[in-house]
Formats: sequence, structure tokens, C-alpha cells
Amino acid sequence: MSLWRKKSITKLLADADSSEHGLKKTLSAPSLVALGIGAIIGAGLFVRTAGAAGGFAGNAVTLSFIIAAIGCLFAGLCYAEFASMIPIAGSAYTYAYTTMGELIAWIIGWALVLEYALGAATVSIAWSEYLNNLLGGSIPYQWCHSPFESITLANHETVHGLINLPALFILLVLSLLLIKGTQESATVNAIIVFVKVGIVLLFIGVGWHFMNPANHTPYLIPADKPDLDLPNGSTYHYSDSWQHGWLGVLRGAAVVFFAFIGFDAVSTAAQETKNPKRDMPIGILGSLAICTVLYILFSHVLTGVAPYTDFMKAGKEASISYAIQTYMHDFGWLATLISVAILAGFSSVILVMLLGQSRVFYSMSNDGLLPKAFSDLHPKFRTPYKSNLILFLFVGLFAAFIPGSVAGDLTSIGTLLAFVLVCIGIIILRKSDPDRPRPFRAPLVPLFPILGILVCGAMIFSLGMSTLLTAFGWMVLGLFIYFLYSRTHSKLHTSHLDELPPPKENI
Repeated sequence: MSLWRKKSITKLLADADSSEHGLKKTLSAPSLVALGIGAIIGAGLFVRTAGAAGGFAGNAVTLSFIIAAIGCLFAGLCYAEFASMIPIAGSAYTYAYTTMGELIAWIIGWALVLEYALGAATVSIAWSEYLNNLLGGSIPYQWCHSPFESITLANHETVHGLINLPALFILLVLSLLLIKGTQESATVNAIIVFVKVGIVLLFIGVGWHFMNPANHTPYLIPADKPDLDLPNGSTYHYSDSWQHGWLGVLRGAAVVFFAFIGFDAVSTAAQETKNPKRDMPIGILGSLAICTVLYILFSHVLTGVAPYTDFMKAGKEASISYAIQTYMHDFGWLATLISVAILAGFSSVILVMLLGQSRVFYSMSNDGLLPKAFSDLHPKFRTPYKSNLILFLFVGLFAAFIPGSVAGDLTSIGTLLAFVLVCIGIIILRKSDPDRPRPFRAPLVPLFPILGILVCGAMIFSLGMSTLLTAFGWMVLGLFIYFLYSRTHSKLHTSHLDELPPPKENI
């Protein structure tokens, strides 16, 4: 059969409705909004904001957030239409299967591993680092770093890492929580979201009174901004075209885009939603809107409290705590709360990433593209427990033994590719199946999807050649797996063979 064979939407929905033993429907619109916020607010807000401001956009990092949010909005509208129309686990993978065919669906499913699995591993490593900072460095170096990392002590002794146990611990706890049930996971996520959003609002409210208007002038980094001497002895040149002015704002948008990764994970829970036709658009677009407002306010206050050049000197992870301790006197306790919010933020991001990846694997396994173990449901909890356990082993190996820097921007490129294909899918489906009921319709099609393709495509190419080449290598590996296993095990392929007439017997 053709590589472009497609799944029928009608049959897809019928199979989901007729399944009495499928994923349990427990989620409501508020749960979905909380899941979205849980996935979005994390490393991007607490780490990338200061990095984008200090290195590229300056005070105009607020504009960088707006540009990134606009790109996400175009894709989010397309996700909302798909999720309300096709309330099936699998997100962009399922949407691609029904509009562009099996090969494209496999490619996007494989790309989502970069976003969800690799993203969960990377954030768990950052979780380990922040936990150790919060505990004053009391965890021995060798037990919280990979074997590929080392440090030289004051006595010139070199200590090598062995295994990142804290990262492995948080992955295990959250994987077991997901096995227990989606509703339980959503409840824990809602509590975490309440804590970290509360602390973000507290920083905005308190920090507003410590802003210095002079720090916001000029708003864009000028081309003649003097070079900056960094603590490591190097010099940072703001004169480079992508490190000042509007080009700097655009580069900053690509950097802070990482802060929006996760809202699409809401769509992976469509099959576990009580009323997906109404609640999925609310969950996707509601979480995106809330986080965008928080991001703009947070970045405005942060660059008002401390000059953006300070963030090039204070270190990426410590920038927010540095700003509080240096410029917000008598509020040192807020820096501790920010560390707690960061840990909470990382935890909920990991939780939703693991949820999203297991649901994508669940759909791919149901289609025969992955082994059956990925779609086996627990007899009591009705969750894909084998998939969660396999995923824990895969992500855990990466988190325990590989440095977090290896991931780079691969998480972003997997997400952006998914966004592009979802936007293309909406255009295709509007032409191929215009009469199908759409509980939510994305406005101004094909204009908005085309703009989404252009904005997200531009951010893909801004990530650098090394990231693009690494992502290409990952895709080549995925195609090997598809042609060696998935293509012949696909249920569309096997059902086609069943329909063929039997061979004629020799007389």
C-alpha cells in the first residue's frame, strides 16, 4: 500500500466510541487548563527570560514573548479545531494520520519524542540541579551528575559524576503517579499549578514597587551598545546584528519559545476528557492566554528591577534570585520561594510531558506502528502502565547518565515541526472534508495556518545548523524503524492484506 494511506476519521471516532475498556474519561475544562499551565510554566519562564533579555532583546523581551505567543496562537487555533473534531489520544500524530497519511504521521510521532521524552529528561536534570541548590549543595557531586561530567575541587582533586539520582527519583515518582490514574495526576498538577502561579504573581506584585524606570530606557538594545566583559574573561558583543534591535527581539522570541512548549500536550488527553468538543479548545487556548499574560508581566517586572546586562553576569539559573537579593532588599525569602516555584514548575512540566508521550505511544501502538505493549491498559487504573514503565526506563537512562546540555534546542525543534504540520493539516482537511462537523472552527483559514507555518518555520531555521543536523539524524533513525517494523505491522497494512482475494490454486 501507499506510504500516504490515511485513517478514516469516521472509523477512528467509531472505534473510540465503541471501546468500553479504553482510556478513562475523567478530565474537565478546568483540569485541562491546569494541565496546560502545568506544562507551560517551568524552565522557560524562570531560566529563558533572563537569558533572552541579557543576550538579545534587552527590555524588549516582552515583545519577544508576544511574537512567540502569536506563533503559538496560530498553531493553537489549529490544535483546538482538530482536538474538538477528533477527540482521540495522540495529538499531532493522530491529526497527521487523518490528513497527510501514515508516513507523515510516523515522522511527527517520532518528532514528538524530541518534545515530550527528551524534554522530560532535560527538565528532570534541571530539577536535580535546583534541588541541590535549594539544599545548599548537600548532595554529593557524583550522585547528582552524569559520568560525562566532572568538577575540580579547591584542593585540585577531580570528582566525576556517577549517576543523577535526584533526576531518576522525580521521574519514578511522577511515572508511578501517572500509572495510578489521570485524574490523580491532574489533581496533583492542579496543586502544583496553584503554588507556582501564586509565587509568580507574588513576584510581579512585590517586584512592581522595586522597578527603576531608567532600566527600561532604551527599550530596544541599541546598535552602539558597548561590549560587555563577562566573569569568565570573555567579551559579549552587542554589535552583532542578531544581538540588538528588532533582530535581537526576533532572536529572543526563538529563545523564549521554549517557555511556551507544552500547551499542545493538552490535546494528547482528548480521549480522557468528559466533553472534548467543548473543553479541548478551552484547555488549549485558555492555558496559552493565561501564560502569555503572566510571561509579559513577569519579564517587564524582571527587567525593571535589574538592568538586563546583569543577567549576562549573574548566571542563567541564578538570575531571578540574583535580582531579588541585589535589588529587592528585605525580600530574600522571596528568592527561596522562587526556588520552590521552580521545582514545582519543573515537576508539573515533567508530569505533563510524560503524560503526553505515553498517550502518543498509546495511539501509535493501537495503529500497529509500535509494539502492543505501549497500548496495554492497567486492568484497574485503565492507564497505559507498560508504556509509562518503558518510558521511565528510556527517559531515566537519559536523565541519569547524560548531561542536560546534550539536549540543546532539540525539544524546541520537535515542537515547532509538530506545529507546522498541524497548521498544514487544517488547510488540507478544510478542502478534503469541508462538511464534517467542527465544534470549534479556527478563524481566517487558510491565512492563520499559513502565518503559523511561516512564524514557526522561521523559528526552526533560527535554531542553528548543528541543531538542524542533529534533528535530521534523529529523523533518519526514525525512518529506519518505520520501514523495518512499523510499515508492515501497521493495521492499515494488515487490514488491506485481509481484504485481498485468496491466491488461485493450481489445477
